[in-house]
Amino acid sequence: MTIFLGCGFAAKYREGGGNFSVPLQWMLGLRRLKLDAIWLELLPATDDLAADEAKIKNFQRQLRAHGLTRRYCLLYQKPASDTHDLDSVRCIGISKRELLDRLGGPNVLLNLAYSIHPPLLLKFERRIFCDLDPSEIFYWMTKMEMGQSSHHEFWTIGLNVHGSDCQLPEAAAVPPTGRRLQWKTFYPLVDTKLFQPQRRPSAPKVTTVGQWYWSGAVEVAGEFPDLSKKFAFEPYLDLPRRVPEAEFELAMNIAAEDPEKQRLQRHGWKIADPHQVARTPNAYRRYLASALAEFTAIKGVDVAWHTGWVSDRAAAFLALGRPVITEDTCAERHLPAKNGFSFIRNPDDAEAAVKKVLRDWPRLSKQARRCAVEVFDSVKNLRRILGF
Repeated sequence: MTIFLGCGFAAKYREGGGNFSVPLQWMLGLRRLKLDAIWLELLPATDDLAADEAKIKNFQRQLRAHGLTRRYCLLYQKPASDTHDLDSVRCIGISKRELLDRLGGPNVLLNLAYSIHPPLLLKFERRIFCDLDPSEIFYWMTKMEMGQSSHHEFWTIGLNVHGSDCQLPEAAAVPPTGRRLQWKTFYPLVDTKLFQPQRRPSAPKVTTVGQWYWSGAVEVAGEFPDLSKKFAFEPYLDLPRRVPEAEFELAMNIAAEDPEKQRLQRHGWKIADPHQVARTPNAYRRYLASALAEFTAIKGVDVAWHTGWVSDRAAAFLALGRPVITEDTCAERHLPAKNGFSFIRNPDDAEAAVKKVLRDWPRLSKQARRCAVEVFDSVKNLRRILGF
C-alpha cells in the first residue's frame, strides 16, 4: 500500500523552514512506521520560470537532507489552477508512470489542508482530509466546497471540536452538500526522533516564529476582525518591561523600514528575520532550541470559538524540552495534567508564566518533552489517523 502525503504549501515558500517542517514531520513519522510513503507536493507555476526552478531545487535539496530523495513526486502545474489534473502537470521525482501505477494499487491520501483537489483527488482509493487550521477551514466550509464531497474521513487539530463550549461554525458539520461530517481529532505532529531535548540555553530568550501580518478572512458576528499576530500581540507588548530578566524576541516577517519594527523595539522586543534564522527545517529547529521557551499570542477567533487549537510549532518546542506559553483555546482539557504548557488569558497571566519558566525551567522542560513523546509524536498520531 502507498501512503501519499498531499501538500500544496511547502515548495512554494522557499524561505519558510518552519512551514516546510509541518509536512516533514508526517513523512518522517511514516518512515519510522516503515510504510511506503510518497510526498505529493503541488507547485502552481508563476510567471517567473527562474523562481519556480529555484523553488523546485530547494524542495529537492531539503528532502535530500532528510533522506527522502526517492520519496516524493512534485506536481509542477502549468498553468496554475484550482482544478488539479495529471494531464496538466509535470512530475518531478517519481515519474508520472510510477505515480499512475501506485494509484492503480491500494493507496491512501493524507490531504493536508485540502491541498489536492479533484479530479486528481478522486483517483485515490482512501481519501483523508487533514485540517491544520480549524477556524479558517470550518468557516470556509460554510461558504464553499472544500472537499466535503470528495473525502472519506475528516480529521482536525481542533482538539475541542466536540466540546459543548466550542463555537466553530455549525455549518461545518452540515455543509452545503447536505452531508454531515464526522470530525475526528488528532494532535499536531512532531517527529520526536528528529526533535531531541536540548540543554538549557545560556540566554533567557523567549521567542516565537511566524507572520506578523495575515491576509486571511474569517467572519465573526457579521464582521471580519483582524486576525494577525500584530493585533494578537498588542495586549502583551509591555512584557519586556514587566519581566526585564528575560529576553523577548520575535522572528517575524517585518521589513527593516516598517515602523512596526521600531515600535516593537521601543517596547523592548528584539526582532529576528525568520528568513535568516529559520530558512531551512534544520535552521528552524536550531532556532527553537536557542530559546528557553516559546511565548506567542494567537488568532483571536481560536480563543473566542474555543477550538482547542495548538500549533505544530508548539509541539516542536515541547519536543526540544522547551515550555510553551500560549493563549487559551480550551486545548488544556485534552492534554495530560503536566504538559509543559502555560495557557494564558491576559498580560498578568503571561507575566506570571514567564517568571515561572525562569524559576522552574528544569521541571517544566521535562514535562514538555514527556508530553511531546506521549501526545504529539508523529508515529502515534499517524497510527491513530490511519488505523494501523
